[in-house]
Amino acid sequence: MALLQISEPGAAPDPHQRRIAIGIDLGTTHSLVAALRHGIAECLPDEAGRVLLPSAVRYLEGGRRQIGHEALAAQADDAENTLVSVKRFMGRRLADVEGAGRLPYRFVDRPGMLAIATREGEKTPVEVSAEILASLRQRAEDSFDTDEIFGAVITVPAYFDDAQRQATKDAAQLAGLNVLRLISEPTAAAVAYGLDHGSEGLYAVYDLGGGTFDISLLRLTAGVFEVVATGGDAALGGDDIDHALADWALSQAGVPQGREGLSPHDKRAALVAARAVKEALSSSDISPWRATLAQGVAEVTVTRAQLEALARPLLERTLTAVRKVLRDARVTREDVKGVVMVGGSTRMPLVRSLVSELFGQPVLTDVNPDEVVAIGAARQANALAGNSQDGELLLLDVIALSLGLETMGGLVERVIERNSTIPVAKAQEFTTFKDGQTAMAIHVVQGERDLVSDCRSLARFELRGIPPMVAGAARIRVTFQVDADGLLSVSAREQGSGVEAMVTVKPSYGLAETQIAQMLKDGFAHAQDDMAARSLREAQVDAQRMLLATRAALAADAQLLAEGEQQTIDQLLAALQAAMAGNDAHAIEAAVTAVAEGTEAFAAARMNQGIRQALSGRKLDEI
Repeated sequence: MALLQISEPGAAPDPHQRRIAIGIDLGTTHSLVAALRHGIAECLPDEAGRVLLPSAVRYLEGGRRQIGHEALAAQADDAENTLVSVKRFMGRRLADVEGAGRLPYRFVDRPGMLAIATREGEKTPVEVSAEILASLRQRAEDSFDTDEIFGAVITVPAYFDDAQRQATKDAAQLAGLNVLRLISEPTAAAVAYGLDHGSEGLYAVYDLGGGTFDISLLRLTAGVFEVVATGGDAALGGDDIDHALADWALSQAGVPQGREGLSPHDKRAALVAARAVKEALSSSDISPWRATLAQGVAEVTVTRAQLEALARPLLERTLTAVRKVLRDARVTREDVKGVVMVGGSTRMPLVRSLVSELFGQPVLTDVNPDEVVAIGAARQANALAGNSQDGELLLLDVIALSLGLETMGGLVERVIERNSTIPVAKAQEFTTFKDGQTAMAIHVVQGERDLVSDCRSLARFELRGIPPMVAGAARIRVTFQVDADGLLSVSAREQGSGVEAMVTVKPSYGLAETQIAQMLKDGFAHAQDDMAARSLREAQVDAQRMLLATRAALAADAQLLAEGEQQTIDQLLAALQAAMAGNDAHAIEAAVTAVAEGTEAFAAARMNQGIRQALSGRKLDEI
């Protein structure tokens, strides 16, 4: 029986008592939990002394489940109910999952995020991840013999978008964890490496895990970890090499239909065998691929050269991302002091040789690529809990894609540029388009293109109660705030009246990270097209404004014009409307200029009339 510690009435808690905070690396293949014990950051083992927890959950009948090693051992025998690598599905719809037919799952398409049908019902990636996180929380509680874990820092790929970050946070809360912060995996790795080695300077973190790839450039200076630029692909990792090897081995073994035509058991057996071969070939030159399928045992001999030929196209995609990040940061490979390798997939000799060749220097392999992220997260958790001198630690992360608003004409006005340091808050003023406008629709978007149709919609809300004024008189200040977790909130306030509205962006879990990479790629590839499109839309908006203003003036004061003058203005307006129907921005601008020049006398007459009306009946000493 446990004994309760009895405190005297009124006794205050010891202000020097250390709060227990943990760091969790929620990985595609394996997950870990780490914490500081006796001043040293270390990964916490299970009862068998193993620090790696396979990211696998098996659903059994009667609400029972197996998590980790037990589940992984049954993945081929019970493939449909044993869920692995679900991190790749976080924040995704079924349409976002490439090669879903080759996987052994029964996917359920949902408007927000896909689910997987199991014998215990439909399970979302958030629910599966929560099972893994709860198991790690229990491990930490057992290690410290307490159920009072103050909080956790959880790592996410640097290229995770709002939807994927929010899904991770939801999973942690479902697992009963107090989330102190989400930090990017490369940043956590740099924290662990930089503090352990006292390093300073510009470092690259190459993070190739089971399902995601990140490349980040960080500048380490006296305890400040600043992310200079980041890139990657959240749909590229060691799993993809497994898939490529499994497909090749099946074709070599004479299975003509490939994985598409196999049963769930056979699909998983082929992948399990492929992963074992990949790991074996990191230390040997030849290994057998052997899978027990329904039609019999399939076996193929695989050499390291054959594996590397299959893996090279995938790894070249990572090198392309590395080169782009160097360009974004405006640095050369000579400026990089060291390259930290993170993730189990970086144990492949080909990965290390390709990255070494690209940077022109040997990569840093004196850190455990599986554990370094969790250790960095534990150090940051310890700092956020207010323990020890690590409170001096400062992390400066960045956002992956620009954030902005839709303006008239379907154009994007960027408020926060990509690679801006977070947390960040920026504001910009906008105004009304029509006279008497009392409401404004605010559409928040994310992306690098100039047209809203080419970007991702994040949220919509309305600001109502704007006092009616002439077009352009209202001053509406829109503020974007991105917190330390990378999550966004937007507020709008009319400066004169003080009316205000805001939205916290709760993503609909829809954007694939390949789409993020494509957005960046398209932003560069279509720069000239976007510039032309923006010029056309801006010209059309100016033309629409001119049409509305001139027609309103004619409706109010047409009596100030002679018959011939009104006919001339009507012709100019007709020419402007015709130009607006075309795609020539210069022609529209010329038509707007013609209307402005053709109505100068009318505008002067209206102004004189307004002055006369204002002064009518007043004495000189009253003015």
